[in-house]
Amino acid sequence: MSRPVRKRAGLAAALLAALLPLSAAAQDVLIRNATVHTAGERGTLRGADVMVQGGRIAAIGSGLQAGAAQVVDAQGQPLTPTFFGGLTGIGIEEVSGEASTRDASLALGENAKDITVRPEFDVTLAYNPESILLPVARVEGIGFTLLSAGTVSGGSIVGGQGAVVRLDGSPDPAGPKVLFLSLGAGASNLSGASRAGQWMLLQQLVDEAQGRIPADSQFALLTPAGRATLNRFLDNRGLMVVEVDRASDIRQLLRWAQKQRVRVAISGGAEAWKLAGELASAQVPVFLDPLVNLPGNFDRLGATLENAARLHAAGVQVGFSQSGDASHNARKVRQLAGNAVANGLPWDAALAGLTRVPAQAFGVGDRLGTIAVGQTADLVLWSGDPLDVAHTARQVWLGGRAMPMRSRQTELRDRYLRPAPSAESGALPRAYPARAD
Repeated sequence: MSRPVRKRAGLAAALLAALLPLSAAAQDVLIRNATVHTAGERGTLRGADVMVQGGRIAAIGSGLQAGAAQVVDAQGQPLTPTFFGGLTGIGIEEVSGEASTRDASLALGENAKDITVRPEFDVTLAYNPESILLPVARVEGIGFTLLSAGTVSGGSIVGGQGAVVRLDGSPDPAGPKVLFLSLGAGASNLSGASRAGQWMLLQQLVDEAQGRIPADSQFALLTPAGRATLNRFLDNRGLMVVEVDRASDIRQLLRWAQKQRVRVAISGGAEAWKLAGELASAQVPVFLDPLVNLPGNFDRLGATLENAARLHAAGVQVGFSQSGDASHNARKVRQLAGNAVANGLPWDAALAGLTRVPAQAFGVGDRLGTIAVGQTADLVLWSGDPLDVAHTARQVWLGGRAMPMRSRQTELRDRYLRPAPSAESGALPRAYPARAD
């Protein structure tokens, strides 16, 4: 092996050795002199210290004693809880164009007469904590996401179940299961080409789950496991996340949820601002994309950049989730929040929409989403305003563990930004790995 190759190998080994202790176990850490955005009751604390012990936040104050803890000088920069990545397929979708790497939806029939409703379908069983998408999102300050069960042709308006996962490499969900439904024009092909058919099917599913339609009926749509699963949500033992945009569909959803006495949250909600008062009264959170502004379809004719601001002003809990390729671009969620601020949403409300609101809505608010004593130490130290894309995450801690600030994308960046070798050196172009002589 030549000297340059040995030198590069030695540097790589040294870097790996330096990173391994950071990811191996939680370490007691004192983050000193930070602008702590708690996303909770204490608001923003300037020049504050945060002590992390045993993977949890042990103390918040000024002049805390470090003891044996590692000290990180924040130099006044922002410290926040890790951010929510939105409703994604991180860990259940590797390459969107390759079917063998997508596990977010179920399709068992291609014709309307073959409608198969399987609420027992659970995407968390396919979760891969070693997906390369995890570090890509994590180095950008994303600490948790909601695995979403999508609807596809050959499926039904009931997508299945998902749950919150933390992006720390843990294989199991961090929160309770939620049930995903799709309503409106985007799901009409799953309900006989009519949005009215969606309410007919939902009523039949309720009647089946509650025994008003016999399990052996030729018209039954649910399996025994499906009836048990749906009953759990109808008994208010779980949250239903409904993808819906048009105001009239949201109105019908609120009426249905009140009649069935179930808990719902809205994903999308392009026209939700038109029913802001009703949503606030029903305590229904809305997870929206603030960049949905133009009427891309007939369900979004009332889309506006002020959606988040208007909902918040009425008392609605607002969170964020990107439309489109959310799994591979979860990091852009803070850009969404920044755009909501630019269009009237208070900064603190935008931060809450990335932290506390999703944590509470999806059943992990007792551990995640705020900086408070006793909470899991999932934290991000930023170089500046985290809602300004000019700034970046300096360090991410998950459960008190300092995460390596590397991903496949940063490695590719560094590889292709190497200085080009000179013609005299005889080295390979920078796009190729070094080879032994």
